[in-house]
Amino acid sequence: MSGGKYRWNGIDLLHKLADLPQEAVEWVKGKAQTLAHEKKLLAAAHRIPIDPLSVEALRKRLQWKLALQEGNAEPAKEPPDIGPEAKEEEQELLERILRERDVHIRNNVTRTAAYLHIYREHPELHWAFLAHMVSRNGGWSMTDLRGDLLPFLLNEEQCENVFAFLERANALIFRDAYPQLLLYRASLQLKRPLFHLLPRLGVSRFMRPVWDRFWIERESGLLTIALIINEQHYIEERVVRHPSFQSTVLDTLFFQTQTLLQLNQVVFPYVQGERIRLAGLILENFSSVRERIEVGKKLYAILFGIRAVAEGAQAFACGRRHSGSRADYWPHLFAPVRKEPPRPRGQLLERLDGCKLRPGAAPLYSPALTDAWKDRDVEPPIPGDWFRDLSVLDYFTETSAPFSFEMTQDCCIGLKKIELAVLASDLIV
Repeated sequence: MSGGKYRWNGIDLLHKLADLPQEAVEWVKGKAQTLAHEKKLLAAAHRIPIDPLSVEALRKRLQWKLALQEGNAEPAKEPPDIGPEAKEEEQELLERILRERDVHIRNNVTRTAAYLHIYREHPELHWAFLAHMVSRNGGWSMTDLRGDLLPFLLNEEQCENVFAFLERANALIFRDAYPQLLLYRASLQLKRPLFHLLPRLGVSRFMRPVWDRFWIERESGLLTIALIINEQHYIEERVVRHPSFQSTVLDTLFFQTQTLLQLNQVVFPYVQGERIRLAGLILENFSSVRERIEVGKKLYAILFGIRAVAEGAQAFACGRRHSGSRADYWPHLFAPVRKEPPRPRGQLLERLDGCKLRPGAAPLYSPALTDAWKDRDVEPPIPGDWFRDLSVLDYFTETSAPFSFEMTQDCCIGLKKIELAVLASDLIV
């Protein structure tokens, strides 16, 4: 007889499980294990605090900037002339920052590595590690377009359009944010804040008060949320609302069915014992800047508020160089080189059995980024400043990890759905 913990409203759950298909039984057991795992980790989680006084200080500074722009405020007193030698040093610094940016902006792999490098130098820059982990996801989505599954569902033109969209967003965020991180590093080296140079790097006026505040208070949460807000608004008009991407990607049927592309899953592999688990969230509506920011805040809380995820993700990131291949985190399912010749339509076989391969099945091909896509020049963005009102200050709230964040089983299910879609399309060719 089963124990009381296996009964619900008088129903013997073990007996009922025996009546289900084996695949459903495994799902139920896996979900129960996931919930127990999440409950244990959340019990030790902490919230990401935001000081209301800091937000109020930002409000006053930003309100003054907007009033100054509209001509309703007195301009600030001109700083004393720093002299031609100091001006020349500042110009040389800006040129070095832009040269370093251009070295690392080359592709998703180099950008992702640069984020991790500066985070390891300055761990107070939480956003840099968050950007590293999210950028890994961008690389995996890019290489999926050249893997074993999506090319059967998308034609070459569609794959090209999705890659161009992902690449543009990834590159523009780096182009805007990385120089800010380098300017902070230079400020530390020179032992004085240099954030008055941000406008000369094309950075929104929104960020100057944030960096000035960070220099004094070192509030990592405030800076991280500000950078999330800034970067998502930065790409809103330049990428998400850009007419070419609207027509070729965002308004198309295959993108609106985002589970097909796994573009709506953001996962953080983290080491736990001998295995790698996945934490993360699903982004339901990529077209909404508000949702992208709120999901970004929750991802931040998962990555830095849950100790096991924070430590495990850093162990993963430092121990496994980003290549763009999903074999970086699940080599039991994916391989960066083909283990068998690609099968033509009409001869495809089912290979996945939950989170493992069927007996005798070859792993799914997931190429390195450099094998999948050639480097592309990053065209300069359309100039302009997105910051126009104070409504964005509403995003500065205390943040905590969501109740459900474990994605290991969900990712296996999503991958299986894609395989079944491929096999279904193969039957009607």
